[in-house]
Amino acid sequence: MAQKSARMMALEVLYTVLEEGAYSNISLNRVLEKYRPEKLDRAFATELVYGTLRTLGTLDWILAKFLKKPLTDLPTWIRTILRMGVYQIIYMDRVPDSAACNESANLARKYGHTGTVKLVNGVLRNVARNREEIKFPDIDTDPVRGIAVRYSHPEWLVRKWVREFGAQGAEELCRANNEVPPNAVRTNTLRITRDELKETLAEEGVESIEGRFAPETLIIGGFKSVGSLAAHRSGLFMVQDESSALVGHALSPQPGSLVIDACSAPGGKSTHLAQLMGNRGHIISADVHPHKMRLIRENAARLGVDIIEPVVVDAAEIDREYPGKADYILVDAPCSGLGILRRRPEIRWRKEPGQINELAALQLKILQSASRCLKPGGTVVYSTCTLTGEENIDVVKKFLADNEDFAMESLADYLPGPLAELPGTDTIDRGYIQFLPHIHGTDGFFIARMKKKG
Repeated sequence: MAQKSARMMALEVLYTVLEEGAYSNISLNRVLEKYRPEKLDRAFATELVYGTLRTLGTLDWILAKFLKKPLTDLPTWIRTILRMGVYQIIYMDRVPDSAACNESANLARKYGHTGTVKLVNGVLRNVARNREEIKFPDIDTDPVRGIAVRYSHPEWLVRKWVREFGAQGAEELCRANNEVPPNAVRTNTLRITRDELKETLAEEGVESIEGRFAPETLIIGGFKSVGSLAAHRSGLFMVQDESSALVGHALSPQPGSLVIDACSAPGGKSTHLAQLMGNRGHIISADVHPHKMRLIRENAARLGVDIIEPVVVDAAEIDREYPGKADYILVDAPCSGLGILRRRPEIRWRKEPGQINELAALQLKILQSASRCLKPGGTVVYSTCTLTGEENIDVVKKFLADNEDFAMESLADYLPGPLAELPGTDTIDRGYIQFLPHIHGTDGFFIARMKKKG
């Protein structure tokens, strides 16, 4: 396979994400595996991809001031090249302006014509010369517009967060969404302790520190790729954010139990539940997508888990298959994903306000169906990786209003005590918590625990 430059790899990924609707993490991994660049090129391409996507709204706002016609009128490849170029000029201090301009012009030469080469070169050099003159809208005067432009978020979302968190909270949240997320992994305690994993990773040259909340979590760095690590191939850990890892602890199923993970692919939470159960019992890992069964099986096999049964089932109708069978149920529901914008920055541009209520209706339907699979005295945990009240506590309240045989149960016995001292998770005694990126340093996650009366 002929090698490609870091910029060409980034351009290929961004094109698939922005023009073809691909997911950034999947597309980037595919390109990196295809061309197998060295560590520095890999890091540069990764920063270009995620940085451009995180700052896309800001980049387009800047370009609008230097273009004579709308950005949308330009050929798709040229649009993307311009965005990458402005990102390097404005946000990548270690890249000389001349390199950003010249390399962008070279890309335009490959993907455009003489006219577009001159356009790219001229616009980027003009941005570089006048960057100090770029003035963002004032946040104090117009918080929604100011935050939206400066931190690259859609105005409808900023407006919503200003209402919920105040202008300062919304700004802090949007800033956190543009930070590089930590590489969090969950120790596979079926095979190794966290301390032992730290030592094993250190032997591979990997730096690690303990997570803040989850007892199995390590934050790792200084490696080329997760897949290149022997510790990963040997099933000693699973990539999982700390807030996501606490979902399993919120359920805490007993060994020997029958557990249903209603929306399970790719199996991260199912395998964690198996760890907590000491690999004793039975976990039905359900998902509506047949092609995702392979991912569940592969992750279970790598981690040495043999109590997981992957099944193709629509979670909204799962009670038809398993009525009254389960001791524990996890509903990690499909959601808007607004809590993981650090990891999937393109999501912010793919969501519309109307989708929130549509998702909430689906989530309630899934929770209702899953709850009918519980035995009397059983426990259900409802979780999402989003921040909207409509998809989180409102779904739980509607469910409880319709199901008087269920009640909230305190999470205090299952999750770390320090969470009770932080905004968002100070409701731990009431049975639900909301992780917030700017407060907890984790992905945004909602978790609620409910018990069926015996």
